[in-house]
Amino acid sequence: MKNVNIGIIGCGTVGVNVAKILEKHSVIIKNRVGCGINIKWVCDKDLSKLKQLNLPKEKITSDINKVILDPSVDILVELIGGNDISKKIIIEAMDRGKHIVTANKAVLSKYWDEIFSLALRKKLLVYFEAAVGAGIPVIQSLNEGLAANKIQSIVGILNGTTNFILSKMTDNNMGFSEALKLAQKSGFAEANPLLDLNGSDAAQKLSILASIAFGNHLPSEKIHREGISDISPIDIKYAKNEFGYVLKLLASVKNENGKISATVCPTLIDVEHPLAAVENEYNAIYIDGDSCGDIMLYGKGAGGPAAASAVASDIIYLATNIFYGTAGKFPFILYDKKIKLNIRPVEDIVSKYYLRFSTADKPGVLSKISGILGKNNVSISACFQEERHKKQAVPVLILTHQTKEGNVRKAIKIIDDLPVVKSKTVMFRIME
Repeated sequence: MKNVNIGIIGCGTVGVNVAKILEKHSVIIKNRVGCGINIKWVCDKDLSKLKQLNLPKEKITSDINKVILDPSVDILVELIGGNDISKKIIIEAMDRGKHIVTANKAVLSKYWDEIFSLALRKKLLVYFEAAVGAGIPVIQSLNEGLAANKIQSIVGILNGTTNFILSKMTDNNMGFSEALKLAQKSGFAEANPLLDLNGSDAAQKLSILASIAFGNHLPSEKIHREGISDISPIDIKYAKNEFGYVLKLLASVKNENGKISATVCPTLIDVEHPLAAVENEYNAIYIDGDSCGDIMLYGKGAGGPAAASAVASDIIYLATNIFYGTAGKFPFILYDKKIKLNIRPVEDIVSKYYLRFSTADKPGVLSKISGILGKNNVSISACFQEERHKKQAVPVLILTHQTKEGNVRKAIKIIDDLPVVKSKTVMFRIME
């Protein structure tokens, strides 16, 4: 059989590394696949990026349409990122019978329905291992390795930028701004890291994992998000030193009695939990299946070589399917629009909570706060109060038993209006 032809659109760090991997391991890949994988096209608007590739000039272009319209291209590899342009490329390529490999979490989380309904109609495959966790094989694990399980929960550290920042704030006593600057200097944060810091990046990745686990699209817009920009080192210190917790930006989705709760928010984890040991730019995904129990996948969640490894793996899987004539005979993922996802409102999510109140140094303050909490069905499991400071606000720390988030928020709203409360109350969920 002839070689499987691929066209790569977008040759930044990931695209260049994909081409290098396919060239470097061409003999091994041919033995695994049964045929060679031929790079028919590499496409980028900046042709200077392609000089480092040992490819003939006739395979290099800045014209996307040359790749999309070439009938000899079997697999289109989309690596430009973004939403609308990438979606247009993917849809047009599929309309022309091409299978897809992409690392684009944004386009998948936004256009999941359109992309996978078209894949079903056209009997095409869309692979996307690098879209979540870069080199961590979480997509294959969820889709194949755990196929016999009903997935009950997925909890993960899915963003390397925020994990790096929180690690430095925890281990090096840095403030948020200092830790962010270090992340940027070290190459772990973009010049404009807003989508990382506000939880959007992690929400897009969680959307993809949940959509695989539950069989239908869970849009990222339905995931409750909170970022890390307002986190103070004082809460990191108190949580760890007084209560034995580490603060992480956790992406979490749980299916409890047919209701799905989905959040991305700063969360306290017991220092003994495996996720607490995940530091700096590393990612981890903690999955609970009804048969397998708890498993954790761990590795670098970003970076050109790691992502390129996942993209190249997808290309190899797809090429093998093409070679053996099985590509499109069955879908890559379960996608059924008839499956209803019943999303639990954030107010109904049940958890334990960490609360820090900043109060005036006056008698009866703690009694007043605990009374309001009690009236709103929030019971206290632990309390810590610093020694008194004249003329300064006194931090009062409270851990709660399990309760609905709506109860906690209602109580906080009342407490924050008290004259003795000097600043907005800090609240974090506590992972069980």
